[in-house]
Amino acid sequence: MKYRKVGKSNIEVSEISLGCWTLGGLNWVNGTPNGWANVDENEVAEAVKYALDHGVNHFDNADVYGNGRAERLLAKVLGEKRHEVVIATKVGWFPGTAAHAYEPQHIRHQCEQSLVNLKRDFIDIYYFHHGDFGESDMYLNDAVEVMNRLKEEGKIRVIGQSAYSDSDFEKLVPVVKPEVLQSSANALKDHYVADGSPVRKLLEDNKISFVAFGPVAQGLLLGKYTKSNPPKFEPGDHRAHAKRFSAENLETLEPKIEALKAKFGSNTQELSRAALQYLLHYKVVAAVIPGFRNLKQVMINLEAADKPLTDEEFNFIRDLFQEAEIVY
Repeated sequence: MKYRKVGKSNIEVSEISLGCWTLGGLNWVNGTPNGWANVDENEVAEAVKYALDHGVNHFDNADVYGNGRAERLLAKVLGEKRHEVVIATKVGWFPGTAAHAYEPQHIRHQCEQSLVNLKRDFIDIYYFHHGDFGESDMYLNDAVEVMNRLKEEGKIRVIGQSAYSDSDFEKLVPVVKPEVLQSSANALKDHYVADGSPVRKLLEDNKISFVAFGPVAQGLLLGKYTKSNPPKFEPGDHRAHAKRFSAENLETLEPKIEALKAKFGSNTQELSRAALQYLLHYKVVAAVIPGFRNLKQVMINLEAADKPLTDEEFNFIRDLFQEAEIVY
């Protein structure tokens, strides 16, 4: 496993790290599905042990994943190893009884609760989970102030910003001054890190790193689903109504996946390597954080470690999806 620095900090993370959203299981927030199909604790423990043994040192979590369950489960399966790894978590989607999740006192409360859930004295990377700081950004300055206070108090080491649009990142980076940005990125949608993009310029100009969630596009880049084999999701699973899994989208995607298979091989490990190493070809990317529920998924993704793409392979993937009208 190779490691990359997070921004200007002294934190180094494994190129292939693990996202923990799935650990929260089925979940709803304010009546909206926000979870994944339920997970088995023993399978998670087995997967995490394998990941640790193979160099993974970075686990990405959030207070809203299972409304704290994912943080508690991660702490439990890591055991004493929780003090030896880099743990990231987030605040912003779980408002509790606050009027807004970015009220400063709520941020402090959630940070303290995450520390309890994770059974740690500090959080390595603490993210604002989205870019909505209320009407006219009314909570922004106070939210940043409390984050900086938490950092001064030693409760967090590095501040991160997650968001879902160029405009949010462009607005927030000068104010939040994060060491790391996080958003969805994969071969279907790589515009945050692509050459010449506004966010790529922010990353380079400010020496900020990028962490990519959804690097295998929730299984789409692994050929897991086809028009004749569409996925079926339980209530409470946020994917249940996602357009990316529609029959029309899967039909459009299918020839692209066949081209990937012809180039890289048809087994899941080979397709995973193509997807993960595509993003790691961008030097601004500190880590990819594929989700997991079991040992098999972790083993498949870690097969991609230390197998970078050649420039020719990278260009093939980029060109394959560049003009594709695929929903993601």
